[in-house]
This record gives sequence, structure tokens and C-alpha cells, in this order.
Amino acid sequence: MPAPADRAALDLLDAHLEALWYATDAALPPKPPGLSSEEEDELVHWALERLRSIPREPKNAFCREVGGLLVEFRSRRSPWNAAALRLLDDTYTFVATGPRQHEDWAHDVHAVLHRTVADPRGWVRLDRDRTNPARQAVPAYPFDPPDPALLPARLYPLEAEAAVAALAIMAEEWQAEQAPVRSRPDRDALLADARLLLDQYGPGARYWTNATAAASDPAPNFLASGLQGTASHCFHTHEYIAGLDIFEDLGVIAVNDEEVGVFWSFGAY
Repeated sequence: MPAPADRAALDLLDAHLEALWYATDAALPPKPPGLSSEEEDELVHWALERLRSIPREPKNAFCREVGGLLVEFRSRRSPWNAAALRLLDDTYTFVATGPRQHEDWAHDVHAVLHRTVADPRGWVRLDRDRTNPARQAVPAYPFDPPDPALLPARLYPLEAEAAVAALAIMAEEWQAEQAPVRSRPDRDALLADARLLLDQYGPGARYWTNATAAASDPAPNFLASGLQGTASHCFHTHEYIAGLDIFEDLGVIAVNDEEVGVFWSFGAY
């Protein structure tokens, strides 16, 4: 984990690249304000040099290049980031870690789903709906989670390897999946990435899912069923917003004494 000063510089540059990626005005400064040359460690220096080399026009090409740079920058920050981006960045997923602040971890999960807490380690978050205007109508969009007191009733415990498999199949699409993880040539690599993500929560972590197959068995065969064959208790909103209808979801929650990790996949059309 980077030292606090290094992490501050990395976080600042990450936010700046994201702002450039989503910018409506391409005339943003080429270097994030407040980042001194003394703080330019090797990764920061590399990213800034790449940023300076990207032509500002045409703007759509500039934004695409910055988006690619941001993904590579985040991947280089840590193996955890790289595994999350390899496994889940191409699907409609939510990935976030939050601190344990309550004896009942359901309150901590609820806070992560509502984006009211920061990641204690500075790991990457996959959250394409973080700035979605739909959140004005549904604050936790695309989630509509139950209150913390009711949340455990919709979750079932999972054995560690079953949690790995459930996370791995989130690399699939909910509709028209032509290559389920079980039949992909990189199946073992996908499982390895999923295992790396969950291993970071430590050997004492406990895992939970909303998949109903786990109600009677803490080790269901998620690989065999795939996303399309996995039923679950609904955590997603039923609101139809901006032409997008969310129809299915699958989640895995990791809990240890210091953190909660939340991994979720959504089906939508």
C-alpha cells in the first residue's frame, strides 16, 4: 500500500484524469493543481508524461485516450486494481470496499451501497452510476437495498471457493452470453483474478450472496449455472429511468473485522 503522501498524489491524479475523461470542456489544465514536482513518483511521472503527449483535439479522441490512460494508471497502482479491471470492467458491475464502523456489518454494507463512505485502502471502485442523474430519484441507483435490519434476510453465507466462482461469473453478460466462464479458454485466469480480489480481505473473511441457490447449500456450482442460470433476491431498483430497465442482479459481499467488500453484477436492457 502506498505511503500516505504517495497515495495523496496518486488519488489527486486519478481524480484529475477522471475529470478530463468526463469533461465537457477539453481546456482543463494538463496537470492537476496542487501536485508538486517533488511528489512525482515514478507512476505519477509516467502518467503525466502520457497525458501531455495526448493531442487535445479532436475532443472525442482526447477523451478516449484519457479513458485508456486512466484504466492503465489504475491497473499499475496495485495488483488488486488490475485484477478488478481485467475481470469486471467490461460488464455492468459495482465494486467497492468500505470500512467497518458498526458491530452489525449490514450497516457498513448499506453505507457502501449508498456511496457515503470512502475506501480505506484506496482501491479502485467500479461504479459507472456514481454520477448518474438517476440518483436524484433513487439515491442508491442502481440499487434499492433494504434497510440494514432487513438486509441479512436476503443474503446467504458462502464458502470461500463458491464466492470466488460467483465473482468470476460476473464477467459474463446476463443476456446472449456466447462464452460462459466455464467454457472460456481463460477460465483459470478469471478464477485467479476473482480469488486475488477476495484473498485481499484475509483468511478470516466471511462471504455472503443474494443468490437463492445458497439458501440450501453454501457451495453452489456457480460456474455450471452461470449468470443466466442464477436466481437471486433482488437488490436492484425497479424504477424505469432514462430508458434503462434493470431486471436481474447477483452480489457477493466480503466481511472482515476492518472492511466490507461489495461486488455486484446487473442485467439491464
